[in-house]
Amino acid sequence: MKLNVPCAFGLPESTPLDVSSVKRWKRAAAEGGSEALAAKPNRGRPPRLTPEQKQELAQIVRAGPLAAGFRNNLWTCRRVAQVIRERFGVQYHRDHVGRVLHALGFTQQKPQRRATQRDEAAIERWRKHDWQRIKKRAANSKLSLRFSTKLDSCSSR
Repeated sequence: MKLNVPCAFGLPESTPLDVSSVKRWKRAAAEGGSEALAAKPNRGRPPRLTPEQKQELAQIVRAGPLAAGFRNNLWTCRRVAQVIRERFGVQYHRDHVGRVLHALGFTQQKPQRRATQRDEAAIERWRKHDWQRIKKRAANSKLSLRFSTKLDSCSSR
């Protein structure tokens, strides 16, 4: 049964309340006073890593995967879960590791894919000289430059 109780409980008048809830609140107030009616936060399951272990984990992550014994400089949740398991003896699912890292202030990053033989000096030279020349020539001849991701469809009109 639902009741419309006036604001005795600090709720709007139109808030429907269940009779059993009202009885429970009344009994709690009679036994423990207003403190018994105070909100009690649900703390959930206690964390498996202590605050000190979390700080140590943050230091390990900042030091990088190479320092942790991995062959390349890329952290993945699976790798961090492995470090947590080996270092602290705590098993976390890799999806939960992302939440732990986020709580420590880390954000998800996506590595840039670049060719290993990439020549930064040649790219900069092309940007400064060749690209400027191409843009000037297009502007002078009223051409528009169009580029596509397909190699065979690069054209200038």
